[in-house]
Amino acid sequence: MARINLLPWREKLREERKQRFVASLLGVFIAAAGLVFVAGQYLTSEIEYQTARGDYIKKEIAVLDTRIAEIKQLQERKKQLLERMKIISDLQGNRPVIVRGLDELVRSLPDGVFFTKVSTKENLISLEGIAESNNRVSKLMRQLDASEWLEGPVLTGVKALTAGEIDQKNSFALTVSRVAPQLEGGAK
Repeated sequence: MARINLLPWREKLREERKQRFVASLLGVFIAAAGLVFVAGQYLTSEIEYQTARGDYIKKEIAVLDTRIAEIKQLQERKKQLLERMKIISDLQGNRPVIVRGLDELVRSLPDGVFFTKVSTKENLISLEGIAESNNRVSKLMRQLDASEWLEGPVLTGVKALTAGEIDQKNSFALTVSRVAPQLEGGAK
């Protein structure tokens, strides 16, 4: 008798193929999910690394900004100090001129003339005083004009204090410029 295999071998084969396909599909899905997870972790770590670098750069920029502000403050302070040094240097250089100008005022003062107020503004000296006569005021102006350290006296006002008396006193106001004379050799 002939043997006939009645078992459904084709269905079994189909069922085995189907199980292998599902297993392959599940493996590919697990592998793809693993790759997506690993890629996500990698990208997350890269993003965190870049964020950390950005934060570090921002922190360093803030430090540099504070240093720049300090440098600007130091430059401003340096500028102020240089201005002060220049003023002090100018005052030191003008000290002999100022002293000599005041000395010349005293030397030019004739008898019978008294200063009641002396004020200066830059190189202009304003004088107010009392004189025994108008001739003494004129003598004062001639002596001021003759000085090497003073020039250009200008009488701005004369007022009689005691009218009609023999010794008539006058109050006067005048201005004179302070100069430094040229020395031999061209230096001041």
